[in-house]
Amino acid sequence: MKILFTFGGLPHYYNLVLNRLNQVEGQEIVVIAPKSQGKSVGAGVHQTLDGVEFKVHFLEEYKTAWGKPFFKNFLETIEAEKPDVIVTIWPYILTFVYNPLLLWKIRSMGIKLILKEIPFNIPKFQEALDYYAKGGAVTETLKTELKPSSLAFKLKYSLLKYTYKRAFNMVDAHVDYTEEAIDVFGSYGVPKEKIFVIYNSPDTDIIFNERAKIEGVNTVLPDNPLRLLHVGRLVKWKRVDLLMDVFAKLLKKFPIAKLAIVGTGPELDNLKQQAKDLGIEESVEFAGAVYEMTQLGQYFNASLVYVLAGMGGLSINDAMCFDKPIICSVADGTEKKLVRDGYNGYIFKNGDAKDLYQKLESMMSNPEKTKEMGLRSGDIIKNEVNIHVVIKNYCEAFKYVMKK
Repeated sequence: MKILFTFGGLPHYYNLVLNRLNQVEGQEIVVIAPKSQGKSVGAGVHQTLDGVEFKVHFLEEYKTAWGKPFFKNFLETIEAEKPDVIVTIWPYILTFVYNPLLLWKIRSMGIKLILKEIPFNIPKFQEALDYYAKGGAVTETLKTELKPSSLAFKLKYSLLKYTYKRAFNMVDAHVDYTEEAIDVFGSYGVPKEKIFVIYNSPDTDIIFNERAKIEGVNTVLPDNPLRLLHVGRLVKWKRVDLLMDVFAKLLKKFPIAKLAIVGTGPELDNLKQQAKDLGIEESVEFAGAVYEMTQLGQYFNASLVYVLAGMGGLSINDAMCFDKPIICSVADGTEKKLVRDGYNGYIFKNGDAKDLYQKLESMMSNPEKTKEMGLRSGDIIKNEVNIHVVIKNYCEAFKYVMKK
């Protein structure tokens, strides 16, 4: 079975998942990715071809008539590769919706189509209709000023209804990171049996192997029993600024505490200035970008709590692989499966500095109890959300569509 994925880039962490899918007996993985920086990849996402074990076609992107990117020479590549299954994502799925000739060609070749989503921030069908009917967004970035009674609005409104229902129902299956997908896509009329919850995970086998090499090792930071850690791109929606504001207040009660920030991005200079303005620059450790797990793992070893104050995802899995308790808020939806409030960490109210402070203060006041919570994080990864579960669930989706 040959499975072709379309992606907006090749982030290092997902290459490892695709490698594992490629290692499944009887499966071959092929990827189509943009030749230049993809328009759907966030700023600062680390991309690489190092260690890739699957075939990659780099195609030029172009802007479609409906304003979203797609690939030049896509059909020619499909005809050459002859995959059994295409796994695509938003916004590439729109080309299959608005280009019926392409869809007909794919179907005439007997190729099955799967949509991959989290889904995060996808409203249920009636919620979406209500939002648009009240003059909400008509695209991902544009707010409409059209009056709901106008003909132009009614045309756009009807097009949106068609687009979403068509996109979600035309595919043979969905593969999604969270159980919410069943209710979300079910509201658009997608049968439950077509929705496969695969979860999201890095290659946990690699992480555990690397962890064994550095068990108890910390050569990257001075020892500190009250260090907080953030790992990720330094962009606004990660809300590292919120974490720093809260940390400044925590220092009044825990003056020896440290905050380690691993990552780089467009907000780095602003965050350094914020640390200076708050008078906490001596207590905040900016480590820069770290991708090698034997080094990154030592930052986890050196920390008491992993904190994700804003959006994110796989950094939670990474931290849990190192038995770290988690504090997060609204991340990308996957945190609802990973973080159990009061069990292996806490979920604070989105954007609420006071709530974040109270939960961190509680954990820092009782480090031994906090470490016990971290051990429960490790158990969740070992027993519930890991690379083996993800690969198994992917394969079940592939088998399902091939039987149709």
